Amino acid sequence: MRCILVGPPGCGKGTLSGSLIKELGLAHISTGDIFRAHRASQSEFGKRIAMYLDKGSLVPDELVLDIVFDRLEQPDCEKGFILDGFPRTLAQAEALQSYFEKTGKALDVVANFNITDDVLVQRIITRRICSKCNAVYNVSYHAPKQENICDECGGELIHRRDDHEDVVRERLKVYHASTEPLIDYYRKKNLLLDLNADQGSEQVKADFFSYIRGKNF
Repeated sequence: MRCILVGPPGCGKGTLSGSLIKELGLAHISTGDIFRAHRASQSEFGKRIAMYLDKGSLVPDELVLDIVFDRLEQPDCEKGFILDGFPRTLAQAEALQSYFEKTGKALDVVANFNITDDVLVQRIITRRICSKCNAVYNVSYHAPKQENICDECGGELIHRRDDHEDVVRERLKVYHASTEPLIDYYRKKNLLLDLNADQGSEQVKADFFSYIRGKNF
């Protein structure tokens, strides 16, 4: 199965991705993870990416497309993959469609995470990430057993700069302006599955798996 997860940062795409990786063996392609890895490497490319991420802005298409298309050619994508955080603009979606046409591949479903801004902001600003294993916690409803310490590996939990409210609000403005046109694009292609992300990750997972079972993906 080949799928795209569309939604604003922190809406639950990563949580659903984890279930798809574990239960279906799909490759997970997260542009957010790729960008953070480049930024942590302190490379020149990573520094350029950081300039955009720290402002809550989108990384320009020309810096994104080559990375994603190269990743799609890796052997673990042959069984299927999840695109998480890409495409984010209509231009990226059209470039991806051209890539699929050239390679003889096709999408199965595009999951659209619908969530209200206030719910999303509160969810993100209380999120904490393990600095070692990237496990995700939330101080409001999924706190670690020991404050600021990961239950899984003992790593320090951090509050990422792009999880602060001012950056989150800016990222939402960018999302609504640049990414929402994707919804109409994929709806017209009869690929869109609308998910109510306000209701929490477990119900989102149940709704998604019910859909793909019905389609026999």
